[in-house]
Amino acid sequence: MLQYNYPLQLHAASNQVVASVLLFSRLKYSSSCSSLVHSSSSSSSSLCAGIRRPAVIREQQRRKRRGAGRIPDCSLKEEHQTTTTKAKAELESNLTVKAVVTVQLTAGENFTNIGLTRPLDDIQDLLGHSLLLELLSSELHPKSGKEKETIAEYAHRSGQKGDFVEYECSFKVPKDFGNIGGVLVTNEHHRETFLRDVVLTTTSTDGDVDQTINISCSSWVHSKFDNPEKRIFFSNKSYLPCQTPAGLRRLREEDLKSKRGDGTGQRKTFERIYDYDTYNDLGDPDKSDDKARPVLGGSKEYPYPRRCRTGRPPTKKDPKSETRKGSMYVPRDEAFSEVKQMTFSVRTLRSALKALVPSIETAIIDTKLGFPYFTAIDSLFNEGIALPKQEGLSFSFRVLIPRLVKAVQDTTDILLFETPEMIERDKFSWFRNEEFGRQALAGLNPLSIELVTEFPFVSKLDPEVYGSPESAITKELIEQEIGGFMTVEEALEQKKLFIIDYHDVLLPYVHKVRELENTTLYGSRTLFFLTPLGTLRPIAIELTRPPSPEKPQWKQVFSPNSCDATGSWLWKFAKVHVGAHDAGYHQLVNHWLRTHASSEPYIIATNRQLSAMHPIYRLLHPHMRYTMEINALAREFLISAGGIIETSFSPGKYSMEISSVAYAKSWRFDTQAFPADLLARGMAVEDAEAEHGLRLIIEDYPYANDGLLIWSSIKQWVTDYVGHYYPESELVKTDQELQEWWTEIRTKGHGDKKDEPWWPKLETVEDLIGILSTIIWVASGHHAAVNFGQYPYGGYFPNRPTIARENMPVEEEDTEEFKKFWRKPEIAMMRCFPSQIQATVVMSILDILSSHSPDEEYLGGEGEPAWDEEIVIKAAFERFSGRMRQIEGIIDDRNANPELRNRCGAGILPYELLKPFSKPGVTGMGIPSSISI
Repeated sequence: MLQYNYPLQLHAASNQVVASVLLFSRLKYSSSCSSLVHSSSSSSSSLCAGIRRPAVIREQQRRKRRGAGRIPDCSLKEEHQTTTTKAKAELESNLTVKAVVTVQLTAGENFTNIGLTRPLDDIQDLLGHSLLLELLSSELHPKSGKEKETIAEYAHRSGQKGDFVEYECSFKVPKDFGNIGGVLVTNEHHRETFLRDVVLTTTSTDGDVDQTINISCSSWVHSKFDNPEKRIFFSNKSYLPCQTPAGLRRLREEDLKSKRGDGTGQRKTFERIYDYDTYNDLGDPDKSDDKARPVLGGSKEYPYPRRCRTGRPPTKKDPKSETRKGSMYVPRDEAFSEVKQMTFSVRTLRSALKALVPSIETAIIDTKLGFPYFTAIDSLFNEGIALPKQEGLSFSFRVLIPRLVKAVQDTTDILLFETPEMIERDKFSWFRNEEFGRQALAGLNPLSIELVTEFPFVSKLDPEVYGSPESAITKELIEQEIGGFMTVEEALEQKKLFIIDYHDVLLPYVHKVRELENTTLYGSRTLFFLTPLGTLRPIAIELTRPPSPEKPQWKQVFSPNSCDATGSWLWKFAKVHVGAHDAGYHQLVNHWLRTHASSEPYIIATNRQLSAMHPIYRLLHPHMRYTMEINALAREFLISAGGIIETSFSPGKYSMEISSVAYAKSWRFDTQAFPADLLARGMAVEDAEAEHGLRLIIEDYPYANDGLLIWSSIKQWVTDYVGHYYPESELVKTDQELQEWWTEIRTKGHGDKKDEPWWPKLETVEDLIGILSTIIWVASGHHAAVNFGQYPYGGYFPNRPTIARENMPVEEEDTEEFKKFWRKPEIAMMRCFPSQIQATVVMSILDILSSHSPDEEYLGGEGEPAWDEEIVIKAAFERFSGRMRQIEGIIDDRNANPELRNRCGAGILPYELLKPFSKPGVTGMGIPSSISI
């Protein structure tokens, strides 16, 4: 560490250079990359008096000097010569290990890291005192049984290739040191460093390269001035706990302990602490009573998965809620947006939420203003909205979001949306009932449709509170709508009736939501009939309002085959309402809850209980990148009080409560596995003779057809991987890290459901394969299916309105609203649709959420470096990767088959959401390995 005698505030770049050159001129480098030889001049000695090396370096130098000093007694000369000769022989027999350390520069680092510490770090680089590396032996000392002493050297900066800076050093390693199992790293800079990897090359005395040891890091290394603890990085060789080399066992345990924390204190940005907490930071009661929100998780009333603990202080008004002041902590290695490309979607989304949304709100002053005509909606795609200039912005919208914001003049930005492909192919597709039914199987939310197994429909809610439980959908109405084709009993027996049922989950919130401004809600059921052509035909929509002290229960059924104009328009209105219900349930449950929120506990437990050298950690790691960062961003802007979800979706402030209710009623880990989900919804039956062991009830169900291809490939890859490390189930039972991992997921991460009987046991190899396949599927295939079609299907909001703002006109027929509907139904529908500001904000966010970054990491794309260490694993991944590319061709063939009417036909958007790979941008295809947006 250098001690400076001049002020740190160097006011000009020339002062920095002069100071560096003067200091460097007093020192000389030895042949070693890090050893400094002091000049004999007194001035040099005084200048270097402040340089003090780490204890490990000083001890190494003392050992090297033993027997090599001046010998005053001539009688010891012979003994000294013998000692020197022996030392020389030992030195010559040592192996040379060269280390090349690759550091990745952060996005915009040349600008963002300029500060008071930058001159000091530049000098550290100049002196070769940037990174201190210590080699770790895998073996214990044969005599003492203790860990062998590390061998340390400084790595000096040797060059730069694009965004990557290389540091090098060489070690003299005794032959009895044993296998190198990893390195300790101390960052001598005043700022953190993103360490990509360390490559160690062992060279014997004859100059031949004997071995290359790869150590993948991809981690932020804190400055020693923030935290004096050294970072541990193990080699890419994977070990079960029982197989860990003796010299690394303690370090393996210590590394895990360092990431768990003790559950106290506010987390700092540079820390890597993983711990659990409830969703107690969605509200902001100190700001206003209207911003107070219940804590989700930790109670029977509002159960929920856990998030990562941040440790911020409680609010003043509610000690159970956490204040939203300060930055939203995520463990440092979960924050990747700074090392991804500048167009990385997290960075883009954050900028859009912080700057673009306020700009839209400035441009559209009236928050209730709707679109006057359908042509006004079309103008969003051909004329756009002028955005007022925002003072203080350090970037241009048109540079950051060129797809959304165009420039017509140097001083004017225009928010101009790309026409969604669905509308580009067929402008009126959203209006047709055939497309309404098709999207239940091949749209953005194909996970809500279920087989009807019981009729009539009966609510499970308390009739004393919510009114008559019997549905208004009658046997006669169904048989009339299917044109006497068959009876209801025959339709049930032949599995021809399907339903999207949001009745019981939404009905308890109808009156609460109606007390909010500019929104409304119903309980709803939507019934479909499976035609002989394999397509779904909607036959009824039931909307229900529960009783209140002032009004009785109201329920009515709307059907598409009305013989008059009024009935036809009412059917269209009913589709707007159930479309808003489906959009909300999709976003809050099938998307956020079942992928983002449910996966965060898996990530926390994996980092707390599985060592970085554990093979299961290395299998799961690519499926967990980026998720916690995007989840934190969602808590900050999307699902929080007054966020995008609350202001633009029908349930409003009760949105996350409904997500909690859905978690309590329907979330089970065992049914998150893809085949189990299909079976639970009655969309498939087990069939040993069928491909994948399942027979689909609807043969042309694009989400299920393609999903089974992805699921079976994931499971085969996991089977190959797990089988290599766990050839017998006894190894699964006795793997303490693995058992603690699964226990923590159940009892802490999903602690509100810890006593449920459906949790899979972890006793056999097959148990482990099933659990891992489910976690990987949720993070990859499931998330891709419900995320990357958001703009293609929701970009033209009449197709998927996120909110319905007006009640059905016939709910109260003696009102002015009904008269307006009667005179001009189109205008009434415009008032029911989202407002201009709601629509444009949601469309902007959906566009970004649907976009792939240029450096997206796709399922089956690039393998992990650790997998290359084992020939069997490398070969298994290559088979998996090859299968992903085969699936692309299979899906293309299916989309070209006119017999498959739910994915191929005139003006139909082909189903490509489960095609594994994609080019950058909004493409409606591509399966990233993790929940990256």
